[in-house]
Amino acid sequence: MYSLHELQKCVADYMDNLDVDGSPHSLYQPIIYSLAAGGKRLRPMLTVLACNVFSDNALAALPAAAALEVFHTFTLLHDDVMDNAVVRRGKPSVYGKWGTNAALLSGDAMMIYSYKLLQQTPVDYLPAVLGCFNYTALAVCEGQQVDMEFERRNDVTMEEYMSMIDKKTAALLAGATMIGAIQGGADTLSRQHLFSFATELGIAFQLQDDLLDAYGTEEKLGKPIGGDILEGKKSFLMLTALTEADSVTRKQLQALLDNGAMESQQKIASVLEIYDRLGVRAIAEREIELHFSRAMEALDSLQVARERVEPLAELAQSLLGRKS
Repeated sequence: MYSLHELQKCVADYMDNLDVDGSPHSLYQPIIYSLAAGGKRLRPMLTVLACNVFSDNALAALPAAAALEVFHTFTLLHDDVMDNAVVRRGKPSVYGKWGTNAALLSGDAMMIYSYKLLQQTPVDYLPAVLGCFNYTALAVCEGQQVDMEFERRNDVTMEEYMSMIDKKTAALLAGATMIGAIQGGADTLSRQHLFSFATELGIAFQLQDDLLDAYGTEEKLGKPIGGDILEGKKSFLMLTALTEADSVTRKQLQALLDNGAMESQQKIASVLEIYDRLGVRAIAEREIELHFSRAMEALDSLQVARERVEPLAELAQSLLGRKS
């Protein structure tokens, strides 16, 4: 069994040494650049940590773990094209640095490379791992499509939003965890508990991202603050505000979102003033805590020695800023 720190180092070393160079250089340079950006590497960590709960050979899950990180990074390249986002993780995005064609084609190559990594899965687990990966990948695409459709609607409900982030964000965390559990030899009930854990953690993670977009710092978020407000995104905060507001405030909020001439910082400040008046931040914090608590309850349901679960619990706590 490995500690969280040991597995973090193993994942980082494995990702840093992926053989993703080739010809033409213009295809592979954006791949190398985007993978070097690092990020939290949450998904591969969930894979090896879930395997670590049931097996002393968690490193056998490294190729599949890397496949999930490569796939996730591929989705970011295409997301940035769809969002016209020139910044990613505090640096120029591939779209911003090389343009649309590079982001699309290098992203496509990354998706194919993720399957190349999955080929290294031990043959006994390969069918189940591939099935889980494909189900997860399709769910992410479905979630992205629904998210884009929300941009053209003013009647999005909170239930619809939660369903969307379940697919767009939580599904990939759940898939990563399930693939690790499969390779660790987990039984069906244990997989179900881990699926619940990762799904709830993923929802809490996305809600926290929504919160940070409004109330965080650019350094912590890795992109300019207030982007969701400027883009008129149907985030948890915005939908909460529209639900909590009276008719006058709701019209005021909608007018702010529709005002394309207003200076960006003024618009952000005006929307945040409404959020503060309605107590939106506190509502979001309570919802994050609810889903995090459900995640930890699911993890506690695993019928394994506590020390085997501890590294996974430690990662979850660090993800949402908990100390214990």
